[in-house]
Amino acid sequence: MDIITAEIEENKASGLREKLAAYFELTKPRIAFMLVLTSAAGFYLGSFQGFDFVRFVNAMVGIGLLAFGVATLNQYIERFTDPLMERTMARPLPSGRVTPREALVFGILLCAASELYLLLLVNWLTAALGLVVIVGYVFLYTPLKTKTSASTAIGALPGAMPPLMGWTAAADSITLTAWALFALLFLWQFPHFLAIASMYKDQYAKAGIKMLPAIEKDGKITARQIVLFTILMFSVSLAPFFIGLSGIYYLIGAIALGLWFLWTSIEAARYKTVEKSRKLLLVSVLYLPVIFALMVFNH
Repeated sequence: MDIITAEIEENKASGLREKLAAYFELTKPRIAFMLVLTSAAGFYLGSFQGFDFVRFVNAMVGIGLLAFGVATLNQYIERFTDPLMERTMARPLPSGRVTPREALVFGILLCAASELYLLLLVNWLTAALGLVVIVGYVFLYTPLKTKTSASTAIGALPGAMPPLMGWTAAADSITLTAWALFALLFLWQFPHFLAIASMYKDQYAKAGIKMLPAIEKDGKITARQIVLFTILMFSVSLAPFFIGLSGIYYLIGAIALGLWFLWTSIEAARYKTVEKSRKLLLVSVLYLPVIFALMVFNH
C-alpha cells in the first residue's frame, strides 16, 4: 500500500508541475521579458529626479503582470485558429493542457491584478496606458487578425507602449522624448512581424489570418513595407542623440545597428525567401535590446 500511495502522490506532483508549466507557457515569458526590458530602459531614461528603486520594482512587476495577462487572453481568443497552424498547435490550449475557461480566468485575473498594482503602487498614468494596451491588443488587434491586414498597424500601437509606460512610471508625465521611444518600438514591429509572417505565410493563410504576406501573391507590398518601415525606424533611432537623451557613442552604435538592420531588410525584400526572412527576424530580435541598452549606457 505504501508503494501505491507513493506512486499516487508522485503522479499528483507530476500533474501539478505540468499544469503550472502550461500556465507559465500561456504567459509567453520570453516576449514578456523583452517588453519588461524596454520598460526598464524607459524608466531609467525618465528618472530625472533620481532613480527610485522601489518604484522601479513595482513598475516592472505591474508591467510584467500586464504582459502575462495580455498574452494569455490573446491565446484564449486564438484558441480556434492556433490548432490550424503547426507553429502554434502545441500551445497549452490547442494541446488540451489548459482549458479555455482556465485560460480566460487566469488572463482576466492577471490583467486586473496588473492594473490595480500599477494604479496603487506606481501612478494612474501608467495604469491608464496599461488599459490602452489591454483594449488595443486583446479587443482590437487579436480579433482583427482574421479580418484585415491592417491589424499589424493596430497591434503595433499597444505593442509600443512598454517604454512609454516605463517612462511615465518614473516621470509621471509624457514628453517628446518619451514619444521618441514609443515611435522607435512602434516602427520596429513592422519589419519584425512581417518577417515572421513571411516565414509562416502558408500557415497563416490556412488558418484564415490575414497577415499581409498571407494575402498578397507576389509579396511586393510586403517587401516595400519591410524596407520603408526599417528606414523610418533607422531615422527615429537617431533622435535620442539629437534631443540630448544619449551621447555620441549611442549615435555611432545606432548608425551601425541601423545599417545592419536595413541591409538585412533589403535582402529579405529582394529575395523573398524563408532563409532571408529568418535572418531578418534574428537581426530584429538582437537589435531591440542592444539599441535600448546603448541608449541607457550612454545616457
